[in-house]
Amino acid sequence: MSDTTQDKDHYFAQLARIADEMTAAYGRDFAMGALVLAARFIAESEARGAATTPEIPTTVTT
Repeated sequence: MSDTTQDKDHYFAQLARIADEMTAAYGRDFAMGALVLAARFIAESEARGAATTPEIPTTVTT
């Protein structure tokens, strides 16, 4: 298996875990809707040239 395939498999595994967690917490409709919105964001970002990609915070401040 190539390194690229292994890298992609890693991301698919992460997506599966996230989908399972969202489904368990909020139900199947929420999980599917969130993933569809994520796909839409990717498609629209590519159409805009990814000029306005929002920065996602990596830490939580209190």
